[in-house]
Amino acid sequence: MSKKLHNRLVAAVSVLVFVALAYVGGLLGQRTPEPAGEWYTVTRVVDGDTIVVTKNGMEDRVRLLGIDTPETVHPTKEVECFGKEASNFTTHHLAGERVQLETDQTQGLRDQHDRLLAYVYLGDGSLFNQTLVHEGYAYEYTYDEPYKYQRVFRQAERDAREQKDGLWADGVCE
Repeated sequence: MSKKLHNRLVAAVSVLVFVALAYVGGLLGQRTPEPAGEWYTVTRVVDGDTIVVTKNGMEDRVRLLGIDTPETVHPTKEVECFGKEASNFTTHHLAGERVQLETDQTQGLRDQHDRLLAYVYLGDGSLFNQTLVHEGYAYEYTYDEPYKYQRVFRQAERDAREQKDGLWADGVCE
């Protein structure tokens, strides 16, 4: 085998290995997979990161994992900058919609307020938690332990900051 052919083969294999590793590691910005499971109806939006779904004929409060939106209904805090916008964005996209929920074993099933902790998927397969961060309506939020989509959400926040979207826009939250 000629040296030129050998170098081309090594380069091609290197590219294939990089693409495979990037795909497995989520470096290519692939959309997170849609979970298999039940569909729930969003019956109410509490604020930007908390919703109520109908589940098995009963309502259940859901706290969106991996994100934090500015407060609008916190009992001890005033409405924060861009909180109403985040709440309105969530209401616009989720109220009355059917969604799928994905829990994360690393985060536990419920928080201290007995809200189900979950990732929320829309009918098109998009991960709404990630959308909130990417569009500038939420911060990436790590409560204690790293979570399944932490790297994806952190990148979404960097993108929103760079694009000056939502709460990162010039003059919005000064």
